[in-house]
Amino acid sequence: MTGSDGPAAQSAAAAEAAAEVAAAAERLAPAQQRLVAAMTGTGAPPPGFDVARVELARTSLLAKRSGEVRAAWPALANDLGAEFPRVFADWAAHRPTRGSLQDGWLLARERLAAGLLDDAAALELAMCEARMVFDGQTRPRRRRGLWTRRTADGVRVIGWRGRVRVR
Repeated sequence: MTGSDGPAAQSAAAAEAAAEVAAAAERLAPAQQRLVAAMTGTGAPPPGFDVARVELARTSLLAKRSGEVRAAWPALANDLGAEFPRVFADWAAHRPTRGSLQDGWLLARERLAAGLLDDAAALELAMCEARMVFDGQTRPRRRRGLWTRRTADGVRVIGWRGRVRVR
């Protein structure tokens, strides 16, 4: 073994390669951030990217999010019927995803406040709020105390330590 093939030379080569990778990652980071912003509808595509393909990816991601929210919030989805994918896409177009539970929760709250939520979807929202606390910003957490709400159709929802009763 010669000196150029020894552990010191290999360590130097590894360090040089690691530095090159770190420099490349630093150069790519701004473009990656712009690409993520474009695909979530919160920014324009970075220079050099095919705008049509980025838009196709963004639309596909919205459809995926819509399906996940439909599974997590079936009464909300049923309330909107065939219009759910379009309504959700319009609502979510310029909002980064928070996950299907939180996305559906925020959409349901907005529709309830606007008087656009049917009784079944309002009950679904009330039952979720009886189990968990969600301030719209931080991650939902299990509710610890007593919580009660009467829905528009007179149904009373009671939550106590994560359990829900409907009367």
